[in-house]
Amino acid sequence: MTVARRQLPLQRHLFLTLSFNLSTLLLATLSLIRRQPMLPECRTPDPTFAIPTFDVTPSDVEECVEELWEFQSAFHDCFTRSEPRAHFFDYMVGQLSPLARKSIEPMALHVEGGTIRGMQRFISDVPWDEEQMRWNYHQLVAEEMGEPDGILMFDETGFAKKGTASVGVARQYCGTLGKVENCQVGVFAAYASRQGYTLVDKRLFLPEGWWTEAYASRRAACQVPPEATFQSKPQLAATMLQAIAHERLLPFKYVVADCLYGNSPDFLDAVDACVGVTTFVAIPSETRCWLQRPCTEGKTYAYKGAIRAKRVVTADAPAPATVAAIAARLPASQWYRRTVSEGTKGPLAYVFARQRVTLCKEGLPDRTVWLVIKRTLGAEPVDAYYISNAPASTPLRTFVWLSGVRWAVEQCFEESKTELGMAHYEVRKYPGWPHHMLTTMLAHFFLWHLKVRLGKKSPSVDGVAAADVIGGRLAPAAPDDRRRPRLGGMGTAA
Repeated sequence: MTVARRQLPLQRHLFLTLSFNLSTLLLATLSLIRRQPMLPECRTPDPTFAIPTFDVTPSDVEECVEELWEFQSAFHDCFTRSEPRAHFFDYMVGQLSPLARKSIEPMALHVEGGTIRGMQRFISDVPWDEEQMRWNYHQLVAEEMGEPDGILMFDETGFAKKGTASVGVARQYCGTLGKVENCQVGVFAAYASRQGYTLVDKRLFLPEGWWTEAYASRRAACQVPPEATFQSKPQLAATMLQAIAHERLLPFKYVVADCLYGNSPDFLDAVDACVGVTTFVAIPSETRCWLQRPCTEGKTYAYKGAIRAKRVVTADAPAPATVAAIAARLPASQWYRRTVSEGTKGPLAYVFARQRVTLCKEGLPDRTVWLVIKRTLGAEPVDAYYISNAPASTPLRTFVWLSGVRWAVEQCFEESKTELGMAHYEVRKYPGWPHHMLTTMLAHFFLWHLKVRLGKKSPSVDGVAAADVIGGRLAPAAPDDRRRPRLGGMGTAA
């Protein structure tokens, strides 16, 4: 005999559910609709991309003189007279020529109608609207390489010098030579995306000795601006980062740099001021941090008869450990073998680990970041340490990828020095150095422009075809179209 199941009226069934009302039913339904399925890391969107390698040389320019004229004409509004415009074109022709040495004298003799004295005055003495030139240049880079997830890279390179009369020259570490030598050092910003890489800004580093009274006459002879003050290399990089972020022309999502910048609070603060930007910077092995953020408390003390207060870590808090010590204590379960594509070196295998830590700054807890350790394989492994402000949910593959992208800025230096005479300059005055570096940056970018113009494609570093670049002829805009916004007619960037 089948017993019929008693059916409750709908109204009575609903009232049996405690705290039920129509609004809770609606919210519960919406939460079910909006809830996203949890996916394993291998199925989450992949933010990484391959940076194409370079396959255009100055020899490709021989048949593209008209293209070069059109390209450089986009900067004619940065000069007040026709003579410097002509010298600007001649200088770029010289840098893109097959000359073995690309200093002013051989370049002036190489181009038709060139004069050594005229080109020297153009580089060192003739006024340039550098802010306008940089604005125009960043517009071109944004048009051909700009992508929302672009990468800004900061690094320095040295230029060996024999004499002592050039601005900023001193005995200091020269990365090009790998030792302390008489040289000048420049700090540069580079931009990279799926479409290529190029240098986008530069600053000449003047050592602290150059700001002493003993160097006053040399600063005057080299025309160092009176209002200029000492800035460390990380501070120069922070200034460039702030300027690029302020002008809002180059889109970028990531900032990478080596440990000189990762160990600088000034540089890290500049990155933190860029909302939505992820930083990935190397740090020294002796950097101290905590696995758990320690508690702090106020403490009063007497100093010169006055009672003062300060924050200190509580007595029961553990002492901060170095990142090297933390890496040594990580269990084997936290290490993963991954392949990194590092440009011209090809794919290389490393083991990676990561850990959330709180950095120690002057004995107090500072920012909480990801600590990423990259270890070489072999009998004697070597660790490299990085920190990142990426969200806690960031997948490991993003850090693996970012650890292998700095080859692009190193390639900028190598290609510019090898092909374009970046280190062949013989200028002594302060204005001449940024002028030469700016034309070198433009010449390097012009080769990438030719890559687009000629429709060349490069294989990506991991063997997968790189993203197609957009072809088309670059037409110079009218001066008013490319001019930066001005405030009060004073020429400051808006």
